[in-house]
Amino acid sequence: MDQQSRRLYWRKNLQYLAILLTFWFVVSFGCGILFVDYLDQFRFGGFGLGFWFAQQGAIYFFVLQIIIYVFLMNRLDRKFGVDEKGDAQ
Repeated sequence: MDQQSRRLYWRKNLQYLAILLTFWFVVSFGCGILFVDYLDQFRFGGFGLGFWFAQQGAIYFFVLQIIIYVFLMNRLDRKFGVDEKGDAQ
Protein backbone atom coordinates (compact mmCIF):
# COMPACT_ATOMS: atom_id res chain seq x y z
CA MET A 1 0.00 0.00 0.00
CA ASP A 2 1.46 3.39 -0.95
CA GLN A 3 1.79 6.35 1.41
CA GLN A 4 -1.35 8.14 0.17
CA SER A 5 -3.48 5.01 0.64
CA ARG A 6 -2.11 4.57 4.15
CA ARG A 7 -3.06 8.13 5.04
CA LEU A 8 -6.57 7.69 3.64
CA TYR A 9 -6.95 4.37 5.47
CA TRP A 10 -5.78 5.85 8.77
CA ARG A 11 -7.92 8.99 8.37
CA LYS A 12 -11.04 6.87 7.78
CA ASN A 13 -10.18 4.71 10.78
CA LEU A 14 -9.88 7.81 12.98
CA GLN A 15 -13.20 9.09 11.62
CA TYR A 16 -14.89 5.85 12.63
CA LEU A 17 -13.33 6.05 16.10
CA ALA A 18 -14.31 9.69 16.62
CA ILE A 19 -17.91 9.11 15.58
CA LEU A 20 -18.35 5.93 17.63
CA LEU A 21 -16.72 7.40 20.74
CA THR A 22 -18.86 10.52 20.45
CA PHE A 23 -22.00 8.38 20.39
CA TRP A 24 -20.72 6.38 23.36
CA PHE A 25 -20.03 9.59 25.29
CA VAL A 26 -23.53 10.88 24.58
CA VAL A 27 -25.10 7.60 25.69
CA SER A 28 -22.94 7.02 28.77
CA PHE A 29 -22.49 10.58 30.03
CA GLY A 30 -25.62 12.15 28.56
CA CYS A 31 -28.16 9.44 29.27
CA GLY A 32 -26.47 8.15 32.44
CA ILE A 33 -25.70 11.50 34.09
CA LEU A 34 -27.03 14.64 32.38
CA PHE A 35 -30.50 13.48 31.34
CA VAL A 36 -31.02 10.89 34.07
CA ASP A 37 -33.83 12.81 35.81
CA TYR A 38 -35.79 13.22 32.60
CA LEU A 39 -35.21 9.60 31.53
CA ASP A 40 -36.17 8.21 34.94
CA GLN A 41 -39.80 9.07 34.28
CA PHE A 42 -39.77 6.16 31.80
CA ARG A 43 -39.53 2.60 33.10
CA PHE A 44 -37.40 -0.19 31.64
CA GLY A 45 -37.24 -3.58 33.33
CA GLY A 46 -38.76 -2.14 36.50
CA PHE A 47 -36.18 0.63 36.80
CA GLY A 48 -35.98 4.21 35.65
CA LEU A 49 -34.53 4.49 32.16
CA GLY A 50 -31.81 6.91 33.30
CA PHE A 51 -30.73 4.50 36.04
CA TRP A 52 -30.73 1.63 33.55
CA PHE A 53 -28.50 3.57 31.14
CA ALA A 54 -26.11 4.43 33.95
CA GLN A 55 -25.88 0.84 35.17
CA GLN A 56 -26.37 -1.34 32.08
CA GLY A 57 -27.23 0.58 28.93
CA ALA A 58 -23.85 2.22 28.41
CA ILE A 59 -22.12 -1.16 28.65
CA TYR A 60 -24.51 -2.78 26.17
CA PHE A 61 -24.12 0.16 23.85
CA PHE A 62 -20.31 -0.11 24.06
CA VAL A 63 -20.44 -3.82 23.13
CA LEU A 64 -22.73 -2.96 20.21
CA GLN A 65 -20.23 -0.33 19.10
CA ILE A 66 -17.41 -2.88 19.14
CA ILE A 67 -19.47 -5.05 16.78
CA ILE A 68 -20.16 -2.03 14.54
CA TYR A 69 -16.46 -1.07 14.56
CA VAL A 70 -15.43 -4.59 13.54
CA PHE A 71 -17.94 -4.52 10.68
CA LEU A 72 -16.74 -1.09 9.50
CA MET A 73 -13.06 -2.00 9.72
CA ASN A 74 -13.56 -5.27 7.84
CA ARG A 75 -15.29 -3.31 5.10
CA LEU A 76 -12.49 -0.71 5.08
CA ASP A 77 -9.84 -3.44 4.98
CA ARG A 78 -11.51 -5.01 1.94
CA LYS A 79 -11.71 -1.61 0.24
CA PHE A 80 -7.98 -1.00 0.69
CA GLY A 81 -7.00 -4.62 0.03
CA VAL A 82 -5.50 -5.31 3.45
CA ASP A 83 -8.03 -7.89 4.62
CA GLU A 84 -7.05 -11.47 5.38
CA LYS A 85 -8.00 -12.62 1.88
CA GLY A 86 -6.00 -9.80 0.30
CA ASP A 87 -2.90 -10.68 2.34
CA ALA A 88 -3.03 -14.36 1.37
CA GLN A 89 -3.04 -13.68 -2.36
